[in-house]
Amino acid sequence: MKTHQVGIIGLGTVGARFVEQFNLHERFELSACWDASDDARARFSETENVVDTAQAVIANCDVVYIAVPPAAHAAYVEQAVAAGCAIFCEKPLGVDIPESEHILQLVESSGLPSAINYVFGSAPSAVELARRVTNGELGDISSAEFMMHLTEWPRAWQAAATWLAEADEGGWIREVGSHYVFLAQRLFGEVSLEQCLVRRPAPHLAENLVTARLTTAPTPFTMHCESGSAGNDSLMFTVRGSQQSMRIVDWYNLEATDADGNWATVEIEATPSAPWAAYRAQLDGLAAMLDGKEHRLPTFAEALGVQRVIEGILST
Repeated sequence: MKTHQVGIIGLGTVGARFVEQFNLHERFELSACWDASDDARARFSETENVVDTAQAVIANCDVVYIAVPPAAHAAYVEQAVAAGCAIFCEKPLGVDIPESEHILQLVESSGLPSAINYVFGSAPSAVELARRVTNGELGDISSAEFMMHLTEWPRAWQAAATWLAEADEGGWIREVGSHYVFLAQRLFGEVSLEQCLVRRPAPHLAENLVTARLTTAPTPFTMHCESGSAGNDSLMFTVRGSQQSMRIVDWYNLEATDADGNWATVEIEATPSAPWAAYRAQLDGLAAMLDGKEHRLPTFAEALGVQRVIEGILST
């Protein structure tokens, strides 16, 4: 089968992770990469084809992975569309709604293959949860909820990405919470914000508490997320049904209630490990998209729906 030539714009934490993932996947050849940072380019200069500009990346590939901070997504998407290059873009789609509306229209009118990297599009935990919800195995769905606690933000492995601590385009509700808004949207349909409370340590800094009441017609969806307080990091997305409840714990671990109402692990085939299985599944989907086949990757339209919710929360 055809090997796709992929380029990467952005070699930070996530971009660097996908350097490894593209190199491990038999359907992709990493043809070029670039980052605005001299240090980031230097880290890969001996092993990858590090070029001088983002435009050179696009010129050397048939699909570009855009892994820069969200405020810069639109500029590189426009360049990719102008070059007729397929697009795989990091989430969130952006931070400016009108700009993202323009980008969506541009991408859809181009007809180019395009997707956004929300991992729950393909992660085995989310795929199995969606299968059971769709098949009615949980019975009537009464509610969904997302609970998150982070001891620090940014986390230690994100320390170099100082923009994550700023309110303008950073914050964990965009970087982490948006994945779970996407998941609720994928499971139940359009998510609408009803009421929320947002707390920031200072106006220019990212949030350290969000509690929100949302709905997915007819399913109520609540969020309570906090950072900067004592306790272990934890993330839990729960769907409660009349026959069974299920939850995704720490991204990739799926649990369900047993006959006694206790939580029990749901075994999922995930080789070599749950996180890497999710990344592998994303790239399998990307290859399928480029081949013109069916796939589960999130669309730009889905990502704009998520962005409307997230930016609505942050504007409160």
